[in-house]
Amino acid sequence: MKQKLFLITFLSIIAISGTIDLDNLFNYANQPIPVYIQKDNTPVDNPITDMGATLGRVLFYDKQLSVNGTVSCASCHHQEFGFSDTAIASIGVNGTTGRHAMRLVNARFAIEGTAFWNERAATFEAQATLPIQDHAEMGFSGQNDDPGFDSLIHRMENLEYYPRLFGLVYGDSMITEERMQKAIAQFVRSIQSFDAKYDTGAAMVPNPNMPFPNFSQQENMGKMLFTAPPVLDANGVRIGGGAGCAGCHQPPEFDIDPIAGNNGIIGSLGGGVDLTNTRAPSLRDLVNPQGQPNGPYMHTGVFTNLMQVVNHYDSLLPSSMNPMLDNRLRPMGNLQNLQLTQQEKNNLVAFLHTLTGHNIYTDEKWADPFVGDSLVLLPELNNTAIQDLPEVGPITLYPNPATDFISIEIPNLATKNVKEMRVFNIQGQVMYQGGIRNQLDVSHYPAGYYFLTVGNQSVKFIKR
Repeated sequence: MKQKLFLITFLSIIAISGTIDLDNLFNYANQPIPVYIQKDNTPVDNPITDMGATLGRVLFYDKQLSVNGTVSCASCHHQEFGFSDTAIASIGVNGTTGRHAMRLVNARFAIEGTAFWNERAATFEAQATLPIQDHAEMGFSGQNDDPGFDSLIHRMENLEYYPRLFGLVYGDSMITEERMQKAIAQFVRSIQSFDAKYDTGAAMVPNPNMPFPNFSQQENMGKMLFTAPPVLDANGVRIGGGAGCAGCHQPPEFDIDPIAGNNGIIGSLGGGVDLTNTRAPSLRDLVNPQGQPNGPYMHTGVFTNLMQVVNHYDSLLPSSMNPMLDNRLRPMGNLQNLQLTQQEKNNLVAFLHTLTGHNIYTDEKWADPFVGDSLVLLPELNNTAIQDLPEVGPITLYPNPATDFISIEIPNLATKNVKEMRVFNIQGQVMYQGGIRNQLDVSHYPAGYYFLTVGNQSVKFIKR
């Protein structure tokens, strides 16, 4: 019983008022995935875990990761908009983003594992901290008089929830950029949407090319148009068949073909030409469950509804400035001319609506864990459980941070009838339990945060 009381004392020091129950984590690691979903870009060295994705969720929503405490990853990727933004360019700490914020839904379920519209990050892990280090977005660039990433890590070390969370994920409380990257990537890959009308239909038929029983005639006709390639004449003009959308956006994941060129949208939010955008998010959740767009479409946000998108692909506008146009949009050397009827366009839009799910918009495991700017790690602690422990005077530890030894001063200890001292690591494991000492050897302790407890007093120290 006494050991339990000491552990409660330790926990009471690091607890904050909060909303994450560490004893009952959300299921991130073993979410149900339809059997027909075969793509998965999760790397072997960073599998999704419940605790890792929980840390990633905190990092994703924490505004303290921006220089002035006003912007988080979620400021550009809103849960209610399919983890995108309704603004063409999202607002950062020193301006706006250079491209429209890409939806993050089902990012895991794609052949393509690169990130950003121009694929400049080789992995989601590499992408995770680049916005934090961008001068305009979150401001820890180390340039233009911005503080560097080390300043952010120092800030995080002094937020009580991070040492505890990093300790639970990685075994010690050390905060590094690589660990942040892995946790954020786990959270992003956990954001999945497979409860759409399309998924219900796909589960009802042995072959996805068959009509789905739960689809309307219009939706099934749109599905056929999406998946079937066009029949073209000698000039590359469609005379039959479908629209061939699946040639680049492959069902059932609806991810982008990794060898795709650009799609003919070559503008730039900063003016001029931008030819390098060959990445695209999954076509899942283009609209919300009410049928409203989850923000504008394309890297420039040039289209505000799906009919405009269909019209773009129906008949591409010529440009002599675009040598990187995908060859599938230039059949037989001519710009794509599908000559879709208005009814066919309506059918395609109706089908695209069937790719929208429901759960991602409301599920708490992907929601903001902060209440205002505060975070609670549950279970909340019962401070009355320690009230019968002896009070001791203020404890002084030095040097702090420590290297090999730490000196301990406890005034008037002899009058308190306290005979025992304990040291806990960030996970609550006992590192030392024994008599009161004036000096403690910590040379064999891994680097991280520790708590020394005597009576009802606990003091935090750092081992470098």
